[in-house]
Amino acid sequence: MIAGRGPSPVFVLALVQRLPDTSLTAALAAGGRHLLGWGQDRHLIADLYDAVNVNTRATGQWGKGKAPKIPPWPRPTSKAPGKSTGSKPPVTVAAIYQQFAGR
Repeated sequence: MIAGRGPSPVFVLALVQRLPDTSLTAALAAGGRHLLGWGQDRHLIADLYDAVNVNTRATGQWGKGKAPKIPPWPRPTSKAPGKSTGSKPPVTVAAIYQQFAGR
C-alpha cells in the first residue's frame, strides 16, 4: 500500500475474489440480495433433496393410489418478471454499490 493513496485496485480485487460464495457481495454480483446465503453447498443440498424425491416417486409402490406430490426444495427466484435466463451482462462495481446503498 502506498501511503496516502489507499489500497491498490489489485489488492482490492484479491480481497473480493476471496470472499465466501455466501457473502452479500457474491450474492449481489450473482443477481441480487435474494441470493444471500445461497452458496454451492446450499444449491447441492437442494438438488440432492429433489433427486431423492424423484427417486422415491419412481421406485415407490403406491398401491391403488397415485404417487404423492412432493414439493421441490424452495429456491430463490428472480424478483424481476420477464427476464430471460440467457447470458446476462456483467455486473459493474457501480451497480453493486447502488444495491448496497439502496437498503
